[in-house]
Amino acid sequence: MKNVKLGKLWDTLHSSYWFLPTIMAIGAVALAFAMLTLDRMSMLAIEKWWWIYTGGPDGARSLLEAVAGSMVSVTATAFSITIVALQLAASNFGPRILRNFMQDTGNQIVLGTFIGTFIYCLLVLRTIHGKGDGYEQFVPQISVTFGILLAIVSIGVLIYFIHHASTIIQASHVIQNVSDDLDKATRRLFPEKIGHGEPEQERRVAEIPISFEEEAYPIRANGTGYLQAIDNEELMQIARKHNLLLRIKFRPGKFVIKGSDLVMVFPGERVNQKLSKQINDAFILGKERTEQQDVEFPINQLVEIALRAISPAVNDPFTAIRCIDRLSAGLSGLVQRDFPSPYRYDDNHKLRIIAEPFTFEQLVDRAFNQIRQYAQSDAAVTIRLLEAIATIATYTTNPKHKLVLKRHAEMILRGSQEGLSEEQDRKDVIERYYSVIKALEH
Repeated sequence: MKNVKLGKLWDTLHSSYWFLPTIMAIGAVALAFAMLTLDRMSMLAIEKWWWIYTGGPDGARSLLEAVAGSMVSVTATAFSITIVALQLAASNFGPRILRNFMQDTGNQIVLGTFIGTFIYCLLVLRTIHGKGDGYEQFVPQISVTFGILLAIVSIGVLIYFIHHASTIIQASHVIQNVSDDLDKATRRLFPEKIGHGEPEQERRVAEIPISFEEEAYPIRANGTGYLQAIDNEELMQIARKHNLLLRIKFRPGKFVIKGSDLVMVFPGERVNQKLSKQINDAFILGKERTEQQDVEFPINQLVEIALRAISPAVNDPFTAIRCIDRLSAGLSGLVQRDFPSPYRYDDNHKLRIIAEPFTFEQLVDRAFNQIRQYAQSDAAVTIRLLEAIATIATYTTNPKHKLVLKRHAEMILRGSQEGLSEEQDRKDVIERYYSVIKALEH
């Protein structure tokens, strides 16, 4: 994947609350100096423009002081509301959902607007001089007028923030955002050409040296953390340059412990300290999972929301059903795409990398296993799981995919027969199960 490290940097900046407000604050500084320069150079007849501030220095000071003081108060209030929203999100949807709230551009723009307006007013305020101040009288009328305009804009932003803060903590909004992340990850990861190699499985296996297991040398991880991304192009260049075959032991999303075998290199005698560092640099570790190359992560987020919803403390099956609907939509999109092959070839069609791939079975297990286990006694959630499988079945003709879906339908059926005490509920589940079987046979 191109620009993996730049993508990681952008993801880190986008997930921080300081980046966009800082950019807007710098923009406010630049705007203040630009407006003041325009005031000093302006040859315009200001009095002809009715909307331009034409008051004296005392009025200008009072006006900007009022705007700056109110911006401090509003910023503190907005920040407090944001913290409360984060606490509610962590308790209701799980701590892993906080990442989505931190990436919310709307909140960052609101804070940036308030901070930028405050800084702008301060910088303009310091240049206002009256006759008794020991300086030549100077009232930056254009700058003060622009400060009034920023105050009006800030009022509009505050109204937007009140609406936005009450919207982003709604379950439907949170689930929709996570579902969008899943769709984006699917489109970004699965069309990759790096996973498509020679079509014959037998040829792939034959190209792996017989002595690979004995002669391959392990490259051990230099750090500990979640594998967030792999620079596949860098690994391919290393393998071509040194004429190597690399087997990657981890896929994005897995937890790597320092000293664990990260990559197996063949032939092992070509490994040195420099090569080991180059390979380690191609693996980006972090303290949390991201969806940059990890399609399982948004699936796990939806599952976590569903599990919290059907827990005895919450008992909200409708939210769990919404999560299942989104999971079925995401998996329906996945079954229509080719899953990347673990065998990756260079331009000369020589096998260079054997990756640890995602499989449809693994993703379906992630999506349905835990919900099935916790919802055995919930008829509504169990029925919606079977309906979701039936929906996914209509989007695939792959026999292997259908076997996976059938296995999950059978596990759901068995669990429901043990967990549901009402006979009619069990009959309803059986009816949905046969609907799944019918969909799989088409």
